[in-house]
Amino acid sequence: MEIAEQTIDLNTKREPREAFPYQPPTEEIRWKYSHLFQMTEPLPPRLIKVVFDKVLAAIMLLLSAPILFLLKIAYLIEGWLIPENAGPMFFYYNAVSGGKVIPKYKLRLIKLKFIDPDGAKRHDWLAYSAEWTPESRTYVGQFVKKFYLDELPQFYSVLIGDMSIVGPRPLSVLHYERDRAQGNITRFLLRGGMLGLGHVNKGTPEMGKPIYEYEYVDEYRNRSSWGILMLDVWIIWRGLLVIVKAGGH
Repeated sequence: MEIAEQTIDLNTKREPREAFPYQPPTEEIRWKYSHLFQMTEPLPPRLIKVVFDKVLAAIMLLLSAPILFLLKIAYLIEGWLIPENAGPMFFYYNAVSGGKVIPKYKLRLIKLKFIDPDGAKRHDWLAYSAEWTPESRTYVGQFVKKFYLDELPQFYSVLIGDMSIVGPRPLSVLHYERDRAQGNITRFLLRGGMLGLGHVNKGTPEMGKPIYEYEYVDEYRNRSSWGILMLDVWIIWRGLLVIVKAGGH
């Protein structure tokens, strides 16, 4: 799928400020990581990282199955009690991982009346951009977001090779194009991850600073496969701490 085909006119829809905190690369980044800016092809996968990702994703899908089952019941009950909150539990929008368009699977957080039906058919991120409007979320959606449970379906994406457990967060096509226009290259060079060095700083002023993504890509390029695995484990631990603190918003 061509990325250009997914471009959306920002003038036709209002985009929440919270949706895209990522910043352009600084001059310091361009100097320190100049070798990365000279690369024209994505970095190749590392076997140990790929095996670790797939094994962990399979385990997490098995462990999350009861959670998803209970959430499905909660979605059904809430939809029965509050008809305007009814609707499907899963959806996806088109995102970019390693320079390729993939379906980014999520759990629905918002009421159907806040979703643009035409955009949803095209799997455009903007169709779901009312997520940051307080009155848009369902009761179950508020709980799901608080503990990042809306990300659980992405373990399937890791299992099939569209994503990694750790890497730069995949952006919607719209935001990927903006990221590239700003001069960033990390999401072109490396497969997207559920967690990243920048993402584990969520809720702090460090969130969105590109230095963390470049640091990880450079470590990926220079470390041994086992060294990358150790770094990934440390990032996963940091991410778990964020989840336990109920840092989703």
